[in-house]
Amino acid sequence: MEKKTVYLGLGSNLGDKRDILTRATELLSLALGSTAHSSTFVESEPWGFESQNNFVNCVVAIETESTPLQLLHITEKIERKLGRERKSTNGQYSDRAIDIDILFYGNEVMTSERLTIPHPLLHKRLFVLEPLNEIAPHLVHPVLHRTTAELLADLASR
Repeated sequence: MEKKTVYLGLGSNLGDKRDILTRATELLSLALGSTAHSSTFVESEPWGFESQNNFVNCVVAIETESTPLQLLHITEKIERKLGRERKSTNGQYSDRAIDIDILFYGNEVMTSERLTIPHPLLHKRLFVLEPLNEIAPHLVHPVLHRTTAELLADLASR
């Protein structure tokens, strides 16, 4: 199978956030393939819910032969290993030790009950676009047909 570049958004707002993100990146590299690029960590306020705990976020790019659903299974397994007890339900977010979102899977577009690629909210989230722009400013969103840099400029100007 052909290798694809996948972009994953990682976030944590509980525990030793930076250590958790570092461990998540290491586990992702072991399970999927070598990490091609990793952004610096950015701090952000919670998005979509109220919390006293700010997030630390980053984006990693990994070359993998895993299919999108295999990738989802692997990311969920790593989340559980690092202390994630449950995913958000009915769009209700809560504090979490780790969250791993599949942002892009090559140039593929897919929608299923379990997974939508590209991530449907990435263009609305500075905490995703800022680190993504750091490692892939020229990456083109296959649905919106805008580069990461353009999406970030659009969001920042609002």
